[in-house]
Amino acid sequence: MKNFKAHILVVDDDDGIRNLVKEYLIQNDYLVTTSKNAEEAMEKIKIIKFDLIVLDIMMPGKTGLEFTQENKKKIDTPILLLTAKGEAAERIEGLEVGADDYLAKPFEPKELILRINNILDKTKKNVSKRVIEFGNIKIDLKKLFIHRNDESVKINNTEKVILEKMINSPGKIFKREEIINLIDLDKERSIDVIITRLRKKIEENPKSPKYLQTIRGEGYVLWIE
Repeated sequence: MKNFKAHILVVDDDDGIRNLVKEYLIQNDYLVTTSKNAEEAMEKIKIIKFDLIVLDIMMPGKTGLEFTQENKKKIDTPILLLTAKGEAAERIEGLEVGADDYLAKPFEPKELILRINNILDKTKKNVSKRVIEFGNIKIDLKKLFIHRNDESVKINNTEKVILEKMINSPGKIFKREEIINLIDLDKERSIDVIITRLRKKIEENPKSPKYLQTIRGEGYVLWIE
């Protein structure tokens, strides 16, 4: 049985482009599934775990931007947007709503492969950080546990999303607004509750945190390096 580099979902309403991208990816040892619109793609990601989605922006029905905005927080699959040459605003918006990269049409097939490889390489590095150890703490984002000393405590999905972002950007200050958008919180006060709960699971002394700290007037930061 052939070993594929990755399983990629190609979403484009243009039959010609969709088939050309599929053919070229197959020639470069990728397993490829295709969809002609965002709605069909949504049904496929419910049952298949893809490594990457190549997604056209301008499609009838739901656009690639709408698909990205609705699903980026629900799935951890990286997204490469395909855009028309003059769609500078759409490319920027795509990155803002969570796309990992974009490629303007028409494009060279080799550039498509390079961008896909770059995204997959970054994804592999981030996956390696799903289990992280610092001090006497071990955080397992895959199994949703924090181990401290001889104790283990469960974390929920909201806590996992926050920790995953912070772990992959140690030392970065996350503004309250960023965290609100990250976990779809309506009430800003709820952030304090979540951070307090996380400190109780991570810190020896939650009232004087060593790792998960508040930067007054700015936000929160995780010091693990």
